[in-house]
Amino acid sequence: MSARLPAAIRPLASGAWRWWIDRALAAELRGLARSGRPVVAGPWLGEVGFELLYWRPFLDWAIPEFGFDPARVVAVSRGGPSAWYRRVASRYRDALELLSPEELRGMGRARVDAFGEQKQMRLIGAEETLVTAVAAAESIERPVVLHPGVMFRAFSPFWWHHADQSWVRRHARFGPLPEADAPPPGLPDRFTAVKFYFNEAFPPTGENRAAAGRIVRALSEHGPVVSLSTGLRVDDHLAWEEEALAAQRGIAAPAPSTNLAVQDAIVARASAWVGTYGGFAYLAPSRGIPARAVYSNAAGFSRRHLELAESVFAGFGANLLQASSVTGVIEAVAS
Repeated sequence: MSARLPAAIRPLASGAWRWWIDRALAAELRGLARSGRPVVAGPWLGEVGFELLYWRPFLDWAIPEFGFDPARVVAVSRGGPSAWYRRVASRYRDALELLSPEELRGMGRARVDAFGEQKQMRLIGAEETLVTAVAAAESIERPVVLHPGVMFRAFSPFWWHHADQSWVRRHARFGPLPEADAPPPGLPDRFTAVKFYFNEAFPPTGENRAAAGRIVRALSEHGPVVSLSTGLRVDDHLAWEEEALAAQRGIAAPAPSTNLAVQDAIVARASAWVGTYGGFAYLAPSRGIPARAVYSNAAGFSRRHLELAESVFAGFGANLLQASSVTGVIEAVAS
């Protein structure tokens, strides 16, 4: 929506755009639901944060709202979080059973080349090939695709500041995640899970590496600490190389197709989670586990996503997501 429109008509134009989004969204979802064909929900190949805060809640709303039969739905994600989709899909297929991590990252680069960003705004050829592979693996014919691009279009008025949080809540159902899978053996009875990695909010500087070390050491003085570092690279985020050593406990070489499910199962049993502020910080609160997220660059993330997350998780429990500067987190865990 152009800022060059006269101020007097901007609200009218914005309202008309939202009306058009609503009509187009309803028509597309109603058509998919009434097709009578198997439905591939996905493939979700993007950030964990958007999956938890937007995509999953969108499916939790759209599947019952438009009369999709969950028995006909196959959810597709990556890393094995089949538990997240149990309310909306009878089956789950993991993209990393059919793709290598390198191929997955290549699809992200292909979206950047085609559309200028990694978000799944439209179905690309490599995703169509993946859907064909899913259909063959699941023995289904001529599936229709409920693609993440539908969700991205639905929530664009909120992201572009033409609607408030109520717009998201109209098109999503928020609630704690379904029960996680069984955790790996050997976890302590009580522990803090940690996951530090580098992004725009927490860049890979010497100061941030040292701060992460101080936080993990301080946590270790209060009880067992379990690292969620997997040693895998399935996206473009850089891991903090020393995390597993500093925590003294880690994950033993999970398969790419189950790595996220293993991390989820550990987080679900943790007393608390501490780590980088980014999309993964939403996992613990989604399971009712307190999360303390750290950043050093306040300009490196969207306040709009954080404010929605804080509002959503406040409905699950008090103070489940606390995001603050490195200094604030060091002081909190050292006390």
